Amino acid sequence: MTGVDILGYSAGAITSLTFLPQVIKTWKEKSAKDISLLMFVIAAVNEVMWIVYGALLNNWVIILTNAIVLAMSLTMIYLKFRYK
Repeated sequence: MTGVDILGYSAGAITSLTFLPQVIKTWKEKSAKDISLLMFVIAAVNEVMWIVYGALLNNWVIILTNAIVLAMSLTMIYLKFRYK
C-alpha cells in the first residue's frame, strides 16, 4: 500500500464519519423534527452517483467511502419518517 493509498483510505474514513453524529443524536433523542429530509435525499442521490463513478474507475476508496455515507443518509431518511 502506497502513501497515496493510505491518504485516500484515511480521508475516506473521516468522510464516512460526517453524518454519524447526526445519526446517533437522532436515534438517541428519537426526534427528527429539525432534520431536513431534502438534504439527506440529495446526499443519498449524490452518494449513489459517487459509487457509480468509483465503480467505473474501479476505485475502492470512492466506493467504500460513499457506500458508508449512503447507508447513513438512508438511515437518516428512515429516522425522519419513523420519528415524524
